[in-house]
Amino acid sequence: MTGEPLVIREERGPVTILTMVYKPLNLIGPKLGGALVEQLEIAKDAGARAIVIRSGLKHFSAGADLLSFAGGPPAGKDTLKFLDAFESLPIPIIASIHGACLGGGFELALLCDYIIAGQSAQIGSVESQLGLNPLAGAVQRQTARAGALRAKEISMLGRRYDPATLERWNLINQVVADDELEAKTLEIAAEFGNGPTVAHAATKALANIAERRGVAAADEAMAELQQPIWTSEDLKTGFMSFQANGPGKAHFQGR
Repeated sequence: MTGEPLVIREERGPVTILTMVYKPLNLIGPKLGGALVEQLEIAKDAGARAIVIRSGLKHFSAGADLLSFAGGPPAGKDTLKFLDAFESLPIPIIASIHGACLGGGFELALLCDYIIAGQSAQIGSVESQLGLNPLAGAVQRQTARAGALRAKEISMLGRRYDPATLERWNLINQVVADDELEAKTLEIAAEFGNGPTVAHAATKALANIAERRGVAAADEAMAELQQPIWTSEDLKTGFMSFQANGPGKAHFQGR
């Protein structure tokens, strides 16, 4: 990738921080989306145990890069590839939101495993104001988490919501004071990063299957998805910690 980077990568122990800097508004499209997918793979290959996605600009993301769609709708296979890059990654991804998180920006956040937001953020699916509906999965993810009634409200009325409202609707995990966002984000990311990565990967996969295909399908997939846990360094560490110290949090470091 040449020129100014669109995403800056930083490692802090087991946590990789991906900071979006696609000026002026971190608009989501092939350029920024491609850069994020590339950096997710680099972080995975480098052994990251948790990934934070945040913005280095005034807003998390003000929406989709509409100019990139001037020739027509995005290719379905490209959208599916983008969605899968996040949801199949066997590492917890945390979205840290400040400022505006609208349209495609909200869809990006919904692809993450944990969403934390500063209290003054403004979040919503505003595509209906342009004669569109969410193009990258927001409707179905809102439906799965908040129910069809709320999903239709969010995506059809195109309003901006405060994070506390979306937390009540089960679309955000945690709302914090604006000046605490960075510290709280790194705190939760470290908790994920020092956890059992292999077990987290199975949990993420099972939750996604249950959300998409139901509990019975997740039950069917459970044994296979859990198989790597039994030979992981994490399990050895957990058992040794339990034997030495009894119940409590172990500090996991290996895959």
